[in-house]
Amino acid sequence: MSLDALREVIPAYAKDLSLNLGSLAGETVLNDQQKWGCFLASAYAVGQPQVVQAIEASAVLSAEAREAAKAAAAMMGMNNVYYRALHLMHNQEYRTLPARLRMNILANPGVEKLDFELWCTAVSAINGCGACLDSHEQTLKKDGVPTVNIHTALRIAAVVNAVSRVMAGEAAAKG
Repeated sequence: MSLDALREVIPAYAKDLSLNLGSLAGETVLNDQQKWGCFLASAYAVGQPQVVQAIEASAVLSAEAREAAKAAAAMMGMNNVYYRALHLMHNQEYRTLPARLRMNILANPGVEKLDFELWCTAVSAINGCGACLDSHEQTLKKDGVPTVNIHTALRIAAVVNAVSRVMAGEAAAKG
């Protein structure tokens, strides 16, 4: 299934999501790798099969970039839970302890570091980790990534998340 085919099966009550999905697919603020990496990382972060398949079929990415986008979703799936918990807990002692979680992919993601950071930002938005959002945004801004680029990644994450939830709800309703 392609992204256009997915847009066709989004229910009428979520028409705005379909329109937003189309607009973002045509977005030119990000280059293709940045844009489609955000789409793919976001889809994998939510994990709704129909959306993952449609974005996989439509994404204009090298094999390395596909793997890196999936790695961003995987890594942030772990980090967002851990760092969000540290942020939410009142006991500050946990923040003084080493994470002791392997995160080697962050040092060598297989694509441009800033692209990977952008994808991690999108996934962190989906997973609701303010600490990770702040950390990744700080890195992006320090390296000169314009606010509008980060904003576009957040918009992609929001729409992919919403479409995934609508499609999961529809699948559940059909039993």
